[in-house]
Amino acid sequence: MTLTLFALGVYTAATGSGLACQAQWPLCSDQLIPTLTINPDFIEWFHRVWAMVTGFLIVGVAGWSWLGSRDRRTRIAATLAVAILPVQIAVGAITVTIGGLVPGGYTVSTHAAHLIVALCIFTLLGLTTMWGGDRPPSARLLRAALGIAVGGILASAVFSRAVPLLTYSPGGQAAFYVAGLSAHLGLVAALVVATEAREGGVGGLAPATASTVRRLAAGSMAALVATLLLGRDLVLYTVAWQRLNLVALALALALAAGAAWVLRDSDATTGRSTPVGGD
Repeated sequence: MTLTLFALGVYTAATGSGLACQAQWPLCSDQLIPTLTINPDFIEWFHRVWAMVTGFLIVGVAGWSWLGSRDRRTRIAATLAVAILPVQIAVGAITVTIGGLVPGGYTVSTHAAHLIVALCIFTLLGLTTMWGGDRPPSARLLRAALGIAVGGILASAVFSRAVPLLTYSPGGQAAFYVAGLSAHLGLVAALVVATEAREGGVGGLAPATASTVRRLAAGSMAALVATLLLGRDLVLYTVAWQRLNLVALALALALAAGAAWVLRDSDATTGRSTPVGGD
């Protein structure tokens, strides 16, 4: 739901629909529900409805983490996602209503804050899932996570404004963020598993190998976040910024692929498949 909300938000902004609804919130052009046809009002309204439902589900996840007696880190991640949710709602509401009247209310910094807070919520939900799930961390899960990361970065490159293959249309921008955030989630999972392996919690993975994978995944994540930020109009997108974006994208791919290669090389060195969990 949050991944889809991210894509909807990007599409809404890219089509200019965020300034629809006659700058009203929560109403839209003096209506609770606008005309159900594909128009700017409907796009902005649908984004708001999806955000509202997703927000309630995020609160529900936090409640589940406490009522289900999950461990401390799971409860903290889920609770932090709820704690910063009002900030995201407030920034969004100000932007589409009185943004032009509030100092800094409709500026690059506001859009950057909206994007960064959304990314934080998405990451916290990813951590909640990884820490609160019933599946134990394993070498198999680490390989899958890195595979998703590499595949997601490659897919995002197809739609990225750094690689002039396709027009950076609203639909293309939404696809870029779906692919990029999927890769980001894969890297979050890789960091979680590699960290536990380094601490001796995953069978079949040497601590040194886990540490290398962890560093490479962290570097890939940092480069990928840079491309996600440059995917929005946060800077005057000159040729220099395009080249920097391309370098960041290539670095993210190289580091994620390197982490996968280190893990594969470790399996080859042992001469057998890495055991899963405690098997």
